[in-house]
Amino acid sequence: MTDSTSRIINAILAVPKGEVSCYRDIALAAGLPNGARQVVRVLHSMSEKYRLPWHRIIRADGFIASTSCQGRELQAELLRAEGVKVSENGWIDLG
Repeated sequence: MTDSTSRIINAILAVPKGEVSCYRDIALAAGLPNGARQVVRVLHSMSEKYRLPWHRIIRADGFIASTSCQGRELQAELLRAEGVKVSENGWIDLG
């Protein structure tokens, strides 16, 4: 595992239950100012192995990024179970 991957994993694991972060902010926390796509790759390939709270990571505009209806609904359901308010269209107020 590379150092940058390790930093991304640690930044994702630092997002507390009931809160969300965005791909960009995880990348910045990992010291990778242009690393949002790398965060996506880590989440896609390592969430299960490292038990990453993938559902807490969303787009910078507050929307759930999943393109499938089923994936979006699952992520919204997991977030709501943690007390996060998610609109019907998958938006979370980041303010």
